[in-house]
Amino acid sequence: MMEIKGLEFHHPHSHDPVLKGISFGVNSGEVTAILGPNGSGKTTLFNCIAGLWRHQKGEIVFQDNNISHLPHEKRAKILAVVPQEHDPPFPYSVLDAVLMGRVSHVGIFATPSKDDYLKAEEAMEAVGIAHLKERAYTRISGGERQLALIARGLAQQPRVMLLDEPTAHLDFRNQIHVLSTIRELTRKENLTTLVTLHDPNLSAMFSNRVILLGQGQIVDEGDPGAVITPENLCQVYDLEVEWIGDNGRRFIYPRLPACH
Repeated sequence: MMEIKGLEFHHPHSHDPVLKGISFGVNSGEVTAILGPNGSGKTTLFNCIAGLWRHQKGEIVFQDNNISHLPHEKRAKILAVVPQEHDPPFPYSVLDAVLMGRVSHVGIFATPSKDDYLKAEEAMEAVGIAHLKERAYTRISGGERQLALIARGLAQQPRVMLLDEPTAHLDFRNQIHVLSTIRELTRKENLTTLVTLHDPNLSAMFSNRVILLGQGQIVDEGDPGAVITPENLCQVYDLEVEWIGDNGRRFIYPRLPACH
């Protein structure tokens, strides 16, 4: 389990907080979605947890240990970060791109071992792209590239996966495929998975818990059905929405104009 305790962040030379005392827990074997509008603090929170930005107050705790100030090479053995997109400078093969996830396990002057290659190939098999290993990473589809990034993260053998808007720029079919893969891997590998998403419906469909952010604070958290409500979404998005469908298969649908 990972816990975020009282996280506060403001940019250098600014006293206006972007994150205001954020606290929540993320369970192993579950997908937790961070949902909120642009400017709500999702990316800042993600970057602080990943260690890309240094928060001013609070703790990031994994298995009862504060990992907030771990060096990147040690943090990489706990956390794997999957960005929303990646443009490599060279046309690496998909296998070589995934193999980069083994960097934290390879010595500074060492080359990847047979075991490193095995772990990379196992990760590709796990996400269903083993057949692409010889293809150029720059010549595969957006959905395939996102799966390659997830495989790269798995190759690290992390306990926590952080995925920043993994469905950005993907069509509907690939959105469903990528999120289904994330959910299945989380369950199978007993990972602690945190994912930022923009779409309330996708959050409801594929997450076990939802953290709803608004203006740097948690507006609500818990079961998706309890958090993703017309009232909560109206508060953070300033947009009237309603449920359509029955209780077994419901979707959020916007109603215009914006609420006040």
